[in-house]
Amino acid sequence: MATQIQWNWQHPNWATFSYQPERLLKLEAEFLREAGVCIGALKHVSESDKEQLIVELISEEALKTSEIEGEILNRDSLQSSIRRNFGLSTDHRKVPPAEQGISRMMVDLYRNFDAPLYDEQLWAWHGMLMLGRGDLADVGGYRRGETPMQVVSGAIHNPKVHFEAPPSGAVPREMAAFVRWFNDTVPSGSAPLPILTRAGLSHLWFVSIHPFEDGNGRIGRAVAEKAISQGLVLANLSALSNKEGILDFSSPVKSPRSKELLVVDAID
Repeated sequence: MATQIQWNWQHPNWATFSYQPERLLKLEAEFLREAGVCIGALKHVSESDKEQLIVELISEEALKTSEIEGEILNRDSLQSSIRRNFGLSTDHRKVPPAEQGISRMMVDLYRNFDAPLYDEQLWAWHGMLMLGRGDLADVGGYRRGETPMQVVSGAIHNPKVHFEAPPSGAVPREMAAFVRWFNDTVPSGSAPLPILTRAGLSHLWFVSIHPFEDGNGRIGRAVAEKAISQGLVLANLSALSNKEGILDFSSPVKSPRSKELLVVDAID
C-alpha cells in the first residue's frame, strides 16, 4: 500500500516548487522601483537622524517578529541593546536576555547579509535568540529529539495538529539541500531568482523543515530578510556598517544585475 501523503515534505517532488513567475513580475518590478526611491529620501536626512532611524527600523522589525511568536519585548531595552551592538552611545540599562538575543541576531543579519548562508550562521542565530532559555535540549544546533515537531492548537487532551515537520533524523540532510539552494539562487549564483520569489520560497522551505526546537518563525523571517537584502545588494535601508563597525550611508552600492543604486526601506 502506498504511503499516504499528508505533509508537503512527504511529496515525491518535495522542494521542487511550482509557481507562476509571470504573476509576480509586476510585484517584483514595483518592489525594485520603490526601493530605489529611498535613495533620494536619505540624501535629506542628517547623519545623527540616520543612526536613530536605523535603530528604530531594526527595533520595529525585532518587535514585530517576536510579537508574531507571542513574545512582547520592551522597546527601550531593545533599542538600547541594538545601539550597544552597533557601538553607539546607550543609557547603560540592564537589558533582559530576550531583548539582548534578538538584537544581536538582527544586527548580525544586517552586518553579514551579503555572506553565504551556512549552518553555523543559523546555529549562531538560534543561540542568540534562545539566550537565557534553560528549557530547551538543543540550543545553537538543529533539533535531535524523537518527539515529532508539530504545530498544534486546541486543548491539551484534544490537540489539532496543523503541521508536522520532517523527523529530526532528516533535518541535517534537508538543511544541506536548503542551504545549497539558497546560495545557488543568490543574484551572482548559478541559478539566480528574482528577489521576492527567492525570499518567499526560502521562508516556505525553511519553516517546512522547522529545523530548530524553537525560534523557527523568527529565524525563517531572518532568512527571508537576508534573501531580500542580497537581492538588493544593500541591507534594509542601507549597508549598515563598514569594516570599522561605524554606520555609513555615504557610499551606495551598485546592484550587479541592474547597475542601479538601490536602498530599501523596512520590509514588513
